Amino acid sequence: MKLLSGKTALITGASRGIGRAIAHKFAEQGANVAFTYLSSVEKGKALEAELTQHNIKAKGYRSDASEFTAAEELVNSVVADFGTLDILVNNAGITQDTLLMRMNEEMWDKVININLKSVYNTVKASLRTFLKQKSGSIINITSVVGIKGNAGQANYAASKAGIIGFTKSVALELGSRNIRSNAIAPGFIETEMTDQLDEKTVQGWRDAIPLKRGGKPEDVADCAVFLASDMSSYISGQVLQVDGGMLT
Repeated sequence: MKLLSGKTALITGASRGIGRAIAHKFAEQGANVAFTYLSSVEKGKALEAELTQHNIKAKGYRSDASEFTAAEELVNSVVADFGTLDILVNNAGITQDTLLMRMNEEMWDKVININLKSVYNTVKASLRTFLKQKSGSIINITSVVGIKGNAGQANYAASKAGIIGFTKSVALELGSRNIRSNAIAPGFIETEMTDQLDEKTVQGWRDAIPLKRGGKPEDVADCAVFLASDMSSYISGQVLQVDGGMLT
């Protein structure tokens, strides 16, 4: 039996990279998949078609989770279209990297709103459904940068550290209702964005990792499947690092 059969998942920011890999892994494991995209409309439509080939229901929504009312409308639409919501994966995020002395207020606010406020928005909007059914798995994608910090990423690191604190607080508040809340902290994951970087630089990062390679989006997706499934039914309030031993 597939690990996520009969479950419905909502994944934010799934048109590419880690979010896309999670959507595919969930569909392979039998979950019905709702997902969001913002600017990549064509990629969103293509992903919807790809996911339905796994004989599950899939639907993409063009939505900005950093807007509170948009997140409410999104969750209401998913519950109306799918009949339930069992898994919420907060993956949407951006970077606007620069040293703090050059970072303006707009760069700070935009990263905090999209990366952190969106997590509050979607979890808040999902609570009524989770509480009513007395079950739910919340998976928030943070980063190793949220654990250790990184020069030139004060805004990003703050947003990802905030996600960790939020995740643990939600786990404490909602555990008695059988609602689990966990986070995944990816390390250096090779995606479309890293393909644009200098190969020598990328290889240097690989060499500094104990496993001597960058991660794949599928490595993060496998972890998400575990946290979404009943195999992790006694795991909550945790941050699982998918980093090849980078922070060890």
